[in-house]
Amino acid sequence: MVEGHPAVRFRDVVFRWPGAGRPCIDIPAFELARGDQVFLQGPSGSGKSTLLSLVGGVVLPERGGITVLGVPMERLGAQARDRHRAAHIGFIFQLFNLIPYLSGLDNIVLPCRFSQQRARRAQPSPREEALRLAGCLDLDSHTLRRPAAELSVGQQQRVAAARALIGRPELIIADEPTSALDAGRQRVFLDLLLEQCAEAGSSLLFVSHDERLASRFPSALRLDEINRAGCFA
Repeated sequence: MVEGHPAVRFRDVVFRWPGAGRPCIDIPAFELARGDQVFLQGPSGSGKSTLLSLVGGVVLPERGGITVLGVPMERLGAQARDRHRAAHIGFIFQLFNLIPYLSGLDNIVLPCRFSQQRARRAQPSPREEALRLAGCLDLDSHTLRRPAAELSVGQQQRVAAARALIGRPELIIADEPTSALDAGRQRVFLDLLLEQCAEAGSSLLFVSHDERLASRFPSALRLDEINRAGCFA
């Protein structure tokens, strides 16, 4: 991680999936400042998840440069990108991606097993930090002992959020995390997520097709405002 740089910076980034005739991402410039909380809105299939895959270093651009926390992703090999992602980025996926046979608590602690940096930042210990986050997200000890497969959708979502936040990663990426929730639960979840990101000083990039959520964020923009590709992918 390099201090003094934005959390995310795109410069002249073009990406197309193999076999595609046209790019689905063509972004001349985009920045996410350190500590900022940005809502990125776009319809389903507009390339939001592709953009997040580029931010996470899961895929690399055809052209252009992407820096994440000051590190140029295209200069890293696949294993180095994996290590960078594990140490510095927390993901909340639309389908949560929990390990179904692990308990809620073990799912939360999991990032600390893949990154010593996350484990060191989880104070006083990964387990204690997991319990603190779980409490903030209204997950009790009985819930945390149960396998993830036995939890409700709302409980799984909060476990996924705690997993993303453990070890105070500098960047949180949320991909349609509220799509399965009703309006009341969406509101409660967003309150908790925004509060915990602010407390940790984490930058938040939250993507959704639901433009009604935009008012909850200090900054909001549409994907078509930054992406010249204008096609679905």
